[in-house]
Amino acid sequence: YQRRVHGEFAKMAFSLARVAGVARSALQTRVRQFAAQAASDGTKIILTFSSPHQAHYAQAAVTQVNIPSSNGDFGVLPNHVPALGVLKPGVVSVFETADAKKDFFVSSGTITVNQDSSVQILAEEAFPLNQLDVSLAKTGLDKANAAFGSAKNDVERAEAEIAVEVYTALVRALESSH
Repeated sequence: YQRRVHGEFAKMAFSLARVAGVARSALQTRVRQFAAQAASDGTKIILTFSSPHQAHYAQAAVTQVNIPSSNGDFGVLPNHVPALGVLKPGVVSVFETADAKKDFFVSSGTITVNQDSSVQILAEEAFPLNQLDVSLAKTGLDKANAAFGSAKNDVERAEAEIAVEVYTALVRALESSH
């Protein structure tokens, strides 16, 4: 009797797990279909934007993204030509609607623009610009310049040079946002 009951519970548990898996799969498929539909109608970009510590957007429908790239800053609208790029230190601006914009400071990373109007931004560091302090950024820039001036070898000099580049871009971004 006990084996038969245990067996029936196991079958029920397996059936419920299978139903839950099917439901989850159906929901994920529906989310992908919605994202593809929004992108295919030519009015939205489907944005995924994350850093190792936080996902800022996960397949979100937005109207425009402005990106600081090593080949120059550029804006992405729906139906943009496919592109790959390297982020440089600067501000990524995400236009959720025509009048709602959010700015994020990024230090580096990659950008992929796909033919289906989906965009992936993978940033090494990304923080909302309005959460950063210009005086702390200036202090960081001063320390980075001092480290560059006192570098004893090529590795220290290269690390300090990167820090100077990032802090310079951060200070510039914060001063222009006020």
